[in-house]
Parts: sequence; structure tokens; C-alpha cells
Amino acid sequence: MSKAKKTVYLDYAATTPVDQRALRAMLPYFSIQFGNTMSLHNLGREAKSVLEQSRKEIAKIIGVKPLGIIFTGSASESNNLAIKGVALANSANRYTGHSARYKDRGRHIIISSIEHPCIMQSADFLEKHAGFIVTRLKVDKFGLVNPNDVAKAITKQTTLVSIMHANNEIGTIEPISKIGKICRDKGVLFHTDASQSFGKIPINVNKMNIDLLTASSHKIYGPKGAALLYIRPGIKIEPILHGGSHESGLRPSTVNIPAIVGFSKAATIYAKQMATENLRLTSLKDKLIKGIISAIPHSRLNGHQKLRLANNANFSFDFVEGESIILSLDVLGIAASTGSACSSEKLEPSHVLLAIGLKPEQAHGSLRLTLGRWTTAKDINYVLKVLPKVIKNLRAVSPFKI
Repeated sequence: MSKAKKTVYLDYAATTPVDQRALRAMLPYFSIQFGNTMSLHNLGREAKSVLEQSRKEIAKIIGVKPLGIIFTGSASESNNLAIKGVALANSANRYTGHSARYKDRGRHIIISSIEHPCIMQSADFLEKHAGFIVTRLKVDKFGLVNPNDVAKAITKQTTLVSIMHANNEIGTIEPISKIGKICRDKGVLFHTDASQSFGKIPINVNKMNIDLLTASSHKIYGPKGAALLYIRPGIKIEPILHGGSHESGLRPSTVNIPAIVGFSKAATIYAKQMATENLRLTSLKDKLIKGIISAIPHSRLNGHQKLRLANNANFSFDFVEGESIILSLDVLGIAASTGSACSSEKLEPSHVLLAIGLKPEQAHGSLRLTLGRWTTAKDINYVLKVLPKVIKNLRAVSPFKI
């Protein structure tokens, strides 16, 4: 048990605390307005009404009509539905969308080499069990996908391209609009995982040529257990869960009204303060990056210097293990992560860091610090005070010598 007197939370990319305003909005739907949206009585109709209102509020944020928003239980579920659902619907030649150019595509999918594991493993599943061919595009040293590589990889058999908007580990923001335009021109569906960017970067799916988009509640101060998949009207998707007609028949299970209400409230709050919060976080992040790189020898910033999320700073330190850094910081009251929090128990080096050219031993020495709404200048000063000492002490006992 940590005996630290203070807690500095710098793992906002992993999850965020629920905003008290979102929590208050949720409370009535646990015990007072607890109806099932499929029930015909008054409580059911009230639940259905608040569900549709939440759908409208979130749809405004990305510039779409509510009809295209499907609520799910997690971003991983949304990504699975997008990848497998589009692939299976197209491979069955049952597409009935708004444009004939999307019909009769083949069994080819394109993703990047730094996608979240739920995207990569969904593609692996289709490759193994459904005969799909998967192209995994390389990225440059900053983690950027080259749009020209996307264009070259698309064939007459390509069904779907899925490139994340911003990387969950290194924070690099991809050229989504350019990639989406290429896909649109070639008649290929385009999905982006915006779990890390939704609410933090302005998104308009029409201007950005996005056909499908994933977003998550617990990354923006909403509750866990709520996420969405936007599906452009007319796109055919095969459900991956079966057992009910909820969410246009694409996501059976009783709808989680409290979580969706909290998601909608948190998203609305975040969208309104996006610009000012980004300026504040960018200032703190830049101070953190400059302080760490200048104070700690043999350290590097991972990801793009400018094309990155305002709250993300990812470092690699030579001659130390990332797990040791995390545990040492935890004792000092600093919560951080090494690599992706979803995979932090794995001993393998981050596939993202390997993809941008780091050696396995360099990838093992990574530290992700992600800032958020309650991060202060004092928190950053505290990290800059203790982290150099932590790295120095760990290097002194490391088997990897400078």
C-alpha cells in the first residue's frame, strides 16, 4: 500500500473520473426513472425519450443526424462491430447503401500497425476465420500513416479502411481527412477509432469523410460502460451480438440509460470547453516535455512534437524498465502508465513503440503521462522534481549500463 501523502493522477488516457455534473444527471435513472426503453408503459416511454435526447446531443458534437448514432457498452465493442460488421455484411454481398459503388467489395481490409488491440485482433479474427486479407500499414518514426500508402494499398477487393484518429499511447494525430477523402474517392468505407480524440479535437464526420466512428464515455469524464459507433446512414452492418431489436437491431441488450445519460452530459460539457482546455493542457504538456527532456539524459519524446493530443506526453528512457518507473512513481503518489493501460500487465514491448522504430529494450523503458481536467502546474512541478531522481536511482541498479 502506497504511503504517499499526495496523489497526482497522470493517466487520463486510461480512464477519467466521472464529472460530478454527469454523475448528478445519471442518478435519477438508477432508481426513479428506471424504465426499459422497450416497455410501452410510461416509465418505458420516459426512458426511450431520454435515450433519444442523449442521441441528439451527442450527434451535434460530430455534426451528424441522431439516426446514425448506435450506443454500445465500450469502444472495444464499437470497434469490433465496425470491423466485423462491415466486413461480414459486405462479404455476404448484402450491402444496400446509398451508393452502388460500395456494393460487391471483396475480402480485403486495411488498418495501421499502431491500432488499438481491439482493431488489430478483430482484423486477425477475420483473417483467420473468414478468409479476409489484412494489410497493416507501416507508420513513420512519429507514428503517422502516409495517406499515399493508403491509396496504394486499396484494391478492387478492399472493403474497409480503419485508421485511428489519435493514438492512445503516443498521442499522434493522424491525417484523417486526407485518408477519408482517398477512401471516399475510391468507394471504400472508412472507419476511425476516435476514442482518444472525441471531445478533445473538433470532429465533423462529413467534412472529414468518415463513414464510421467510435467514441468512448470514460475517456471524457463520463461513466464506464457507455460508448458509441456512428454509422453513416445507408451503410449495411451485420450485428455481432444477437438477441433483440435495441439500437436499430445492431446492439441487443437492455440499453444502459444511466451510463448513456452520463456520456451525453460529459460530452456536452467537454465540447463547450474544448478550446480553452486544450490551451491549458498544451501549456502544461509542453512544460512537462521540455523539463523531462532537458533534465534526464538518454531520454526521448515518442510521437509527433506538434501533431499530438494536447494532454499526451510519452517518453522512453534508456537503461531502465518502464514497470520499475511506474512502481517507483506510484510510491511517490504519481499514477502513470507504461504503454497502453489496456495491455499494461503484458511483458511484451508496446507494438506502437516498435512500429515507430524503437528497439525492444527502448520500448520497455517507456512512460506515458497523460494530463486532464484536474492536472495543475503544481502537479507538473512535482513530477519534474521527482522523476529525474527516480530514473537516476533505477539506472544505478540497472543491468543495462550507460
